[in-house]
Amino acid sequence: MNIILFGPPGAGKGTQADKLVKIFNLFKISTGDLLRQEIKKNTYIGLKIKPLIDKGFLAPNDIIDDLIDKVLSDKNHKNRLIFDGYPRNVDQAKQLDLLVKKYNQKISCVLSLDVDKNTLIKRILGRQTCTKCGLIFNKYFNPSTNKEHLCDPRFLDKRPDDNEKTVINRFETYIEKTLPILDFYKEQNLLHQINGTGEIDQIFNKIRTIMASLET
Repeated sequence: MNIILFGPPGAGKGTQADKLVKIFNLFKISTGDLLRQEIKKNTYIGLKIKPLIDKGFLAPNDIIDDLIDKVLSDKNHKNRLIFDGYPRNVDQAKQLDLLVKKYNQKISCVLSLDVDKNTLIKRILGRQTCTKCGLIFNKYFNPSTNKEHLCDPRFLDKRPDDNEKTVINRFETYIEKTLPILDFYKEQNLLHQINGTGEIDQIFNKIRTIMASLET
């Protein structure tokens, strides 16, 4: 099955996607990760989008579509994808429909994590990533401990776009351009809305219940 994990920045999409990958043997496709890889490699695409990403704006549709097309063309990924952070507007959602049909696939369901604005801002401003091992923590909700994080605390770092001004801009962009996708998928009877506030495992249990209903 192909799943879209939907929600505003800081809703916990990446965390839940990682758990889905392990349980259901899926591949996570994060457009944010794909774009950051392009920036890190200083590719033509990376140089073009870096100023936009740093200010909290979305990358152009044509660039995202090309990256997604490349992913879907991989036969190992067929009907085994979780889209994390894509689509981000209705035009991208329509294009994704065309792309999955191009490769004889379909979207099985859309999971929307709903979290209030103040909680999202606190989550993002507290987010820390270990530059050595890649583990992600939050100093407010999930702080690093010696038991689970053996690297030196000096390796804990914040993403450059995790600042209050950028966070608020990203949230407003989400409200303006991304929320209409809910209606798009609701019309296709694919949308499942989930309260994304609470313990990580509690939220994941809600997702597993939905996934089980799709398999019956």
